[in-house]
Amino acid sequence: MLAAGAAVLLLISGNALPIAAQKPASAAPDMLAVQVMLDRARFSPGEIDGRGGPNTKRAIAAFELAKGTTVAESLATMSVEPTIAYTITAEDAAGPFETIPEDTMEKAALKHLPFESLVEALGERFHAAPALLKRLNPAAQFVAGETIQVPNILAVPEPTSGEGVAITVSKRASALTLTDAAGTVIYHAPVTTGSKHDPLPIGEWLVTAIARNPTFNYNPDLFWDADPTHAKAKLPPGPNGPVGVVWIDLNKPHYGIHGTPEPGTVGHTSSHGCVRLTNWDASAVAALIGKGAKVTFTE
Repeated sequence: MLAAGAAVLLLISGNALPIAAQKPASAAPDMLAVQVMLDRARFSPGEIDGRGGPNTKRAIAAFELAKGTTVAESLATMSVEPTIAYTITAEDAAGPFETIPEDTMEKAALKHLPFESLVEALGERFHAAPALLKRLNPAAQFVAGETIQVPNILAVPEPTSGEGVAITVSKRASALTLTDAAGTVIYHAPVTTGSKHDPLPIGEWLVTAIARNPTFNYNPDLFWDADPTHAKAKLPPGPNGPVGVVWIDLNKPHYGIHGTPEPGTVGHTSSHGCVRLTNWDASAVAALIGKGAKVTFTE
């Protein structure tokens, strides 16, 4: 267990950030510890909120099945605190941040679709619901130089060749699983997999390309609920873009696996047919697979 005040380094998206470990603030600490442990084990509970729910229950079940042990046993041997202290930098606070319009045509007129606030950006970096960050730090102003408590998560995996790694998406379980050539689960994450209007295309597919920080080619003809006044448009990249920070293209026209601007909705609401993950889970999946990876969509 890390001692209070011990200096550590947390790697976030490849960048080393100085952090001092402290005692975690109170916000349903048992469930928070469970979610952090699952996230660190690459069995993502989705957005860490300190409360749990269907995504966390599915991650627990997948972890216990794959590891042959219980979450309780794993927590008993967990060697890190569930939260650590992070000092907000001037670069963090600089943004840019911008209010994102609801209308698709108005979004298309922008040059970028960035985070709307520092709290949203920090939530994404630490896989946390903005509401959790506020509960953990009730007196925080979220300004440069301020030290706050954040979930003690790991970095996005370093990119690999992805050789032998396959993707399975279960409609029933609302989950994506990566397995290596030996069939071992190396990543598990909650997903949203379509709706009655745009059902998941059950079958086997292949990854044809991986685009990071993608633009989005909007075609209203492909959306049953599109505004009839809308025209085709190219939406700029950014974490608040329609497909988030990653698009994994498949050999099924108009279908892909991608991120989202609304991580709190993953696993809970419907989508337009594609497979939607949190931006951090989409980034991790993209790092662990390669072009030509086998993708299986199941009921």
